[in-house]
Parts: sequence; C-alpha cells; structure tokens
Amino acid sequence: MSQIALFHSVYGLRPAVLAAADRLRTAGHQVVTPDLYGEPATDTAEAGFALLDKIGKRTVLDRARAAVADLPPDTVLAGFSFGVWVAAELLAERPAAAALLLLHGIAGPPETVRPGLPVQLHLADPDEYEPQDEVDAWQRAMTAAGADLSVYRYPGPGHLFTDADVPDHDPAAAELTWERVLAFLDGR
Repeated sequence: MSQIALFHSVYGLRPAVLAAADRLRTAGHQVVTPDLYGEPATDTAEAGFALLDKIGKRTVLDRARAAVADLPPDTVLAGFSFGVWVAAELLAERPAAAALLLLHGIAGPPETVRPGLPVQLHLADPDEYEPQDEVDAWQRAMTAAGADLSVYRYPGPGHLFTDADVPDHDPAAAELTWERVLAFLDGR
C-alpha cells in the first residue's frame, strides 16, 4: 500500500479532505493531510483565496515541504484543486514520487515529470477554474513529457464535486472518482 500526502484546496483543511484520507486509510494506505494554513477552513472559495493571499504561497509551500520531509521519497503526491499546485510543486523536489494524483485541478510543469510517472486527473466537465484549452495543452505537455497519464472528466458536476459540503457536490461522480483513485493506487 502507498504512503500519500494529500493537500487541501484553497478552502483549507475541510471535512471532505479528512473523509477522503479516511477512505484511503480504510483501503490500507497511510495518509497525511497537512494543514497548510494553520487557521480554520473557509466556507467560500473567495474567503479561501483571501486567506491564501494573507498567508502567502511561499509559506504554504514551506509548510507542505515540512509535512513531507520525513516521508519516504516514493510518497504519492495528491491534492484537491489548489492542493494540486502544491503537489505539483513538490514533485520537482521529490522526483521519486510513486505517483501524482490530481483532484479538481491541473498543475505542474512537464519538465518535473519523469518518464513513466503515473498521473491521474479527475476534473469536472466543464470546470470553471480549468478552461478546456488549458486542460488540452496541459494534457499534451504531460504526455510529451512521458507521464503515464489517465484523465477522467465528469460531465455536469461543479468544480469540487467530491466535497459533500459544497454546492458542487455530485455523489455519483464522487463515488466513481474514489473507485478510480483506489484502483490507481493499488500496488503503488
């Protein structure tokens, strides 16, 4: 089973992230869910972006680095929305990562992707934060970099469709996402 670092969205460390970690633990994985803000989670994306601006991306990334410092080099890097950016940034420093799991967002310069790196993306279709042309360009770049890429689009739900506490939630899409995630992580 895998060691996983699961990074929260711009909202902060919400119950949905903790529930996802529990689901992964029940499947036998070891999961850390660092609080990159050190403050209570927000109820809106706008409040989350304001909190991120107050804390700063540099501080958030430093906290993420500290959270994974003692984890094995082959830890799976995973994130929800903004947490995808955190996971992708850490990939450059952790080239032995077993996989990159992207929930609700794209990020990552392809130059940090080693050939054969398993990468799985789950994204709403359409997604208000990820325009289709950017997703297409990212997908081409990741494939050209040699990533072993799987992309899943979910028609209809909103951006954070796996989070039961936001209006975007889509129970069927969320369940399918977690089935696919668990299959992806099997054996890593």
